[in-house]
Amino acid sequence: MFDAATTALLRSVLDEVCVSLSRYETGARTHVASKILEAASTGEKTRDRLKRIGREALSKAPTMCR
Repeated sequence: MFDAATTALLRSVLDEVCVSLSRYETGARTHVASKILEAASTGEKTRDRLKRIGREALSKAPTMCR
């Protein structure tokens, strides 16, 4: 379980990475969230690194537009 500050960081990073996604692309957003959470659970806590991980996940995420 993450503390409040880490949870806020993860939510903020997810929102930044997924800002261009349609609200209907829940599969892509879920994929990105899972990769960010996975990184955080292994100790990654820096905003820049989490954003990089999120962007990489987004580039490989299933979307409705593909």
